[in-house]
Amino acid sequence: MTQYFQIHPDNPQKRLIDRAVEIIRQGGVIAYPTDSGYALGCHLGDKKAIEKIKWLRSLDDKHNFTLMCADLSEIGTYAKVDNTAFRLLKAHTPGAYTFILQATSEVPRLLLHPKRRSIGVRVPDHAITRALLDTLGEPLMSVTLIPVGEDLPMTDPEEIRDRFGAHLEAVIDGGACHLEATSVVDMRDLPATIVRRGRGDLSAFED
Repeated sequence: MTQYFQIHPDNPQKRLIDRAVEIIRQGGVIAYPTDSGYALGCHLGDKKAIEKIKWLRSLDDKHNFTLMCADLSEIGTYAKVDNTAFRLLKAHTPGAYTFILQATSEVPRLLLHPKRRSIGVRVPDHAITRALLDTLGEPLMSVTLIPVGEDLPMTDPEEIRDRFGAHLEAVIDGGACHLEATSVVDMRDLPATIVRRGRGDLSAFED
C-alpha cells in the first residue's frame, strides 16, 4: 500500500523524512518533489527498484539515469570532474540542471549507458530533496516523472498518487512543483553541449 506523506516544502518534518528514507533503503520506489517537476527515486544499487522505474517510464538501457547528489564533493565520487568542469558545476549548483559526465567505478553498472559509461548528476535546490539526501547519506537514483506519451513532468502529488500509486511505495506531497524540466548539459567533453533546454540560465554553456 502506498504511503502518502505531506511534507512542508520549506521546513521538512524530520520524522517523515526519516520514514521516506527508510522506505528507500528497504527497496521502495518513491515519488518526490524537486526544483523542477516531481521525480521517481530509489536506492542507487537496488536492481529491482530500478527495473520498476524503467518499466513505469518505459525507459531502455540507453537512458541516462541521474544521481541526485547532496553537494559537489559527492558528485566527485561518482563522476569524473576536471578543473574546468568543476568551476562550471560550482557556479550552477544547487539548481535545476542535470550534468552528463563520465562515471567512475563507484556507479553501479546497471545505471550506466552501455556504450558511453556516462551518468547524469545534479544537486537540487529544494528543501525536501536536500533533506532526503542528507538523511540518506548517499545519492538517490532518480528520473523525472514524465508519463509515457507526455512531454512535461508531473507537478501534482495527488494526481501522481491516483495514476501511479499502485506501483509506488510512497508519494511525498511537497506541494506543486515547476512545470518545466531541468536543463540537461553534456559535459563529458568541453565545450559543453546543451542536450535539453529547461529551467536555469544556460548562457555559460552557449558557444
